[in-house]
Amino acid sequence: MGTHNHHHDYNFSEKFQFAGIAKILSLLGIAVGVIAIVMGLISSDHIMVERTYANLLLMGYYFTCVCAAGAFFVALQMVTQSGWSAGLIRIPQAMAGVLPIAAILLLVIVALGLTTHNLYHHWNAEGLTDPNSPHYDKLVAGKSAFLNVPGFLIRQILFMGSYSIFALALNKLSHKEDLEGGLNSYKRSFKLSAIFLVIFGFTTPIWSFDTIMSLEAHWFSTMFGWYNFAAMWVSGISTIVVITILVKKAGYLSWVNENHLHDLGKLMFGFSIFWTYVWFAQFMLIWYSNIPEETVYFYKRWEPEFKPWFWLSIIINFVAPLLLLVDRDAKRKQGMMLFVAILLLCGHWLDYYIMIMPGTVEAHRGFGFIEIGTAIGFVGLFTFLVMSKLSKHPLAPKNHPFLDESLHHQI
Repeated sequence: MGTHNHHHDYNFSEKFQFAGIAKILSLLGIAVGVIAIVMGLISSDHIMVERTYANLLLMGYYFTCVCAAGAFFVALQMVTQSGWSAGLIRIPQAMAGVLPIAAILLLVIVALGLTTHNLYHHWNAEGLTDPNSPHYDKLVAGKSAFLNVPGFLIRQILFMGSYSIFALALNKLSHKEDLEGGLNSYKRSFKLSAIFLVIFGFTTPIWSFDTIMSLEAHWFSTMFGWYNFAAMWVSGISTIVVITILVKKAGYLSWVNENHLHDLGKLMFGFSIFWTYVWFAQFMLIWYSNIPEETVYFYKRWEPEFKPWFWLSIIINFVAPLLLLVDRDAKRKQGMMLFVAILLLCGHWLDYYIMIMPGTVEAHRGFGFIEIGTAIGFVGLFTFLVMSKLSKHPLAPKNHPFLDESLHHQI
């Protein structure tokens, strides 16, 4: 095409400096979150305590999902041998690098939720599985081989632990490649990524069944795992877009251009439609079959306190990206992409809110300082950890075999 970007035009050893207002804001966010959580947990009102736990689960799960999506993105680029993404791969790598911390946080939240009976009380209450108890629940007793505290916690540790190990191993190999060059690290990353994708693909549905679906133990849906995966993937792509644009605006990543943004935009657009497809498939099949133990899920979400949010979620997560990103030029504009990515991140927060609240706080739904404060706290924590991670290594994987292809990427 006549454009010859040679390596010497770019400073591949540049590092991101995480300082100044961005760092102060992230620390302030963490402080706001801590205050909101502590206020909720020490409240004498039991409903406030339950609301705090529900919000901790929401944000802990969201945080872990976004970091896991970063690891998934890195592995997917490896296995598909994609060249276009080589120039911005450090961003999903930074997200993946924070996955162990996110996983430990989520594990603490679910363990405390189980022991205090503020979460998962639908299947973890006294006497539910005892035929002689007045509280005996035949449906829960039938699922007790799967839904029991030791099994639940062991699965959480195995799933999140394995994701974290692969994420750290892939990051380590990428930084080793920077130092040594050659193809050894790349080939090992390829093999590890292939194994990781198989494990991730088979276990994420079970992980979402455990963490989110078991909040309402009477209900079940075979679509739920893919619905959660789609939400995780869209949120992950949106986060990569937000970080890429903000880091670029700060004067870094000069080799990332509108062509790379366009590709991220196509992923955001396409998978928002995929999310809607799975959402609608689950909704339509349950509505149409009208089986009581299935419809209970949507019946709760059609109560007056949830119904407006239920439909708003579809407008934000489907209608907005469909209309805003369908145009080619929109996907190449930083302002538009940043707006849609932030909108989708808020939309999937609402999506998780609708998944979690009816099975935890039920009619006592609230929207106030606890919800907003917890969300701000986790955003601050995510920003602080990911940006600190990003600042540790050069922003370009200078010995990546496809870096040259990424520099000349044009669509």
